[in-house]
Amino acid sequence: QVQLVESGGGLVQPGGSLRLSCAASGFGFHYSSMKWIRQAPGKGLEWVSGIYGNGGGATYADSVKGRFTISRDNAKNTVYLQMNNLKPEDTAVYYCGRGYDGVGVSSRGQGTQVTVAS
Repeated sequence: QVQLVESGGGLVQPGGSLRLSCAASGFGFHYSSMKWIRQAPGKGLEWVSGIYGNGGGATYADSVKGRFTISRDNAKNTVYLQMNNLKPEDTAVYYCGRGYDGVGVSSRGQGTQVTVAS
C-alpha cells in the first residue's frame, strides 16, 4: 500500500526558508521519480519540481527556479524540498507524489501547509 507523509510546513516571513520532507513507503522508492506539487487557496494544482530515482535530473517550475532545491535520500525513502527566499505567492498546501512532472499523481498524502506572510 502506497503511503506518502509530508511534513515540515509552517508559517514563515517573506524571504524565509523551510525544508519539506516526504516519507514514502509501499512501493519501489529507489526506482521511482518523485515530484512536488502544490495547491494555493482557491487555485488548481501546480507542479513544482521533480527528481529521478537516482537523484539526478532535478527540474523546477519557472516560478521556483533558483529558490527551491529538490533532493532525496533513498536510504531513508524520503524526498525533500528546500525552499529559500519564500514569497507570499508560495503559500499553498504542498504534496509529494510519484512521477517526474505534471500535476497528476496516483496517490498523495495529506500535504503540508506552507504560509508565507509578514
